[in-house]
Amino acid sequence: MRTLLNGKVAIVTGGGTGIGEAICREFSREGAKLVVNGLPDDPVQDVVDAIAKEGAEAIAFAGDVSEEENAQACIAAAVHTYGRLDILVNNAGVLLVNAETDKMPVDKFDEQIRCNVRSAFLMTKYALTPAKGPVGAMAGQEAKTPPRGTLDLQHTHEGTRHKDVVKIG
Repeated sequence: MRTLLNGKVAIVTGGGTGIGEAICREFSREGAKLVVNGLPDDPVQDVVDAIAKEGAEAIAFAGDVSEEENAQACIAAAVHTYGRLDILVNNAGVLLVNAETDKMPVDKFDEQIRCNVRSAFLMTKYALTPAKGPVGAMAGQEAKTPPRGTLDLQHTHEGTRHKDVVKIG
């Protein structure tokens, strides 16, 4: 096990499959304790079990974090289980309809906004609540060169770099 994130606690939304699962696996290899979040039907427990087999620590939180009470409960699960929250990865997202704007049903657009934007807003909002006090936060800022020794996940979208990770402490 590597130690770049040793002792850090991270929540990864959309952690049950795909990129979210890969982030969970890599964070666990770097020493982080994880809350693996996904929708109720997502295989979040399978990811937690795989992480445990590698000797790392993780818990599952199955719930739609675009719903306020689930977002609060997910943050509370991290703080209750591990005593803190250091990193939030807002990875959850959906593409329900791939259509031209004039052909996209409004209800599908609303659901995409709920899943892709509202969930990130709520998770960030409630992650920052326990962080008030001696620790700071970084969210939605232009990507900058990270300090040496930090794990910084970035992606490029139409030429603009965005942070994928909210570092709480």
